[in-house]
Amino acid sequence: MIDFSARVKSKLPGAKTTIFTIMSQLANEVNAINLSQGFPNFDVAPELIDLVTKAMKDGNNQYAPMQGLMDLREEVSIAFENNYGTKYDPDTEITITSGATQAIYSAITTIIHDGDEAIIIEPAFDIYVPGVRMNGGIAKTTKLKGDDFHVDWKELTRLITASTKLIIINSPHNPTSSILSKEDMMELENITRNTDIIVLSDEVYEHIIFDEEKHHSAAAFPDLASRSFIVGSFGKTFHVTGWKTGFCIAPKELMAEFRKVHQNVVFAGNRPMQTALAEYMHNPDNYNDIDKMYSQKRDYFLELMKDSRFTPLPSKGTYFQLFKYDKISDESELDFATKLTREHGVAAIPLSYFYNDGTDNRVLRFCFAKTNDTLEKAAEILCKI
Repeated sequence: MIDFSARVKSKLPGAKTTIFTIMSQLANEVNAINLSQGFPNFDVAPELIDLVTKAMKDGNNQYAPMQGLMDLREEVSIAFENNYGTKYDPDTEITITSGATQAIYSAITTIIHDGDEAIIIEPAFDIYVPGVRMNGGIAKTTKLKGDDFHVDWKELTRLITASTKLIIINSPHNPTSSILSKEDMMELENITRNTDIIVLSDEVYEHIIFDEEKHHSAAAFPDLASRSFIVGSFGKTFHVTGWKTGFCIAPKELMAEFRKVHQNVVFAGNRPMQTALAEYMHNPDNYNDIDKMYSQKRDYFLELMKDSRFTPLPSKGTYFQLFKYDKISDESELDFATKLTREHGVAAIPLSYFYNDGTDNRVLRFCFAKTNDTLEKAAEILCKI
């Protein structure tokens, strides 16, 4: 028998099992409260469950169109026009995808060829760098600065070369919960103007933003919009992450190329879920008001944690809260997160995982998209440490 393990050249030789899988498995193993992986543990809206059930019973169980159901694309177009003032053609500029991960990878694949460079801002969600490398590209990174995790645009600009084809941004930001301001977006617009650089804007948490802050979509800035793939997630917005349904928006020339990749990766997304989501989005309150619920959860979790030795960092969006633990331990983030799970029964994610070089600032990421009962039990344990 031939040993192919020695003959297959890995495209990602350094890749390991994701920290989300590791911490969730550990949490299950020791029966810990899982605040690590970013998924809500509360019920989906009954109306949405009824709609997807109806869609299945009505026979919407075969392939959706490659581009996605037109009804759903039209709802996305309406939402973007109402929220950001930019009209996207649902026929040629919007594609429904099998989750945001697939949309991000397909966009990277559309743009990056051998030797092309992509600039990624760290800490970064863990699919960006591998996506670039799997397509033969070179990932160049810059780091967010300070406890407010702001972009150093001068540092980013210095990374740009003639080989730079893509800049990836993420706001609201996972894992830091920071957001890009209007001034940030204008700076990026100025940096990329009169270049052939494409922007990939990961906006999956667009509707989860706090404290009267505003999400500044790439769609709202004309020159950025003309060069941007914008990725969104129905799973994040409607807390149905297991449905793996997202979307990508781009000008028609870019979208035409994106669809060439999309159709050869998955062809089409889940039809009954698309049918239900299209109907559910008829009411804009179903997506424009979710920030209120998550804001209450963030505030409740912070109130529960106020007497702990953990130090909270600002959370302006997403459903994550960062805490420093430097008053508790000098251990590395991975060691402390493992100890926290095994010995105390609460699982979190080490921020160092989101840096290519493993930068360790003794900060953990906790997901507060949980029932109040779960947050109360977790906080009771954390406050005793």
